Amino acid sequence: MLYFNGFSLKNEQIFFDALLPESVLYVAGFSYGAQKAFEYVYHSARRVDRLILLSPAFFQTQKPAFVRTQLRYFASDNEAYVKQFLQNVVHPAQCDLSAHLDPGSKEELEALLSYTWDTEKIKEVLDRGTTIEVFFGEEDRIIDLDSAYAFFKPLGVCYLIKGAGHLLLGKRSPYGT
Repeated sequence: MLYFNGFSLKNEQIFFDALLPESVLYVAGFSYGAQKAFEYVYHSARRVDRLILLSPAFFQTQKPAFVRTQLRYFASDNEAYVKQFLQNVVHPAQCDLSAHLDPGSKEELEALLSYTWDTEKIKEVLDRGTTIEVFFGEEDRIIDLDSAYAFFKPLGVCYLIKGAGHLLLGKRSPYGT
């Protein structure tokens, strides 16, 4: 399986082991990595049977002021920004992500926040025979869950994990600290 990491993270796919079956014909990504995974599949001539989007970063319903504010906060103190961001990523679980930290850049954050999921491009991927599965956490503090779910529901198989946040872990996660 080809896997794409989330913003400011590396090797976090361990948290998704139960959702990621091994197959060379699968591509997966978490959050920002879901955007990158989709673009990889869209531009690839390689056969992909399943695209797994784990808490796909979805900000296209946010106002431009939201994006500007996030970028300004990151530019003023990127360590504090990433720390707060990762706390929101793991909520409601208590999980230490320090072993998975890979501080992102302002350019990556801007790409993450300004990315637009394109329905027509998604339909092209579906027309190639790729199944798209989308996983959401019911208590996600990162994205607008209702908007993201409404967008993806007609385009793929969507799963809502009760009691889980953006990292798809709940309070009783085995990865808790």
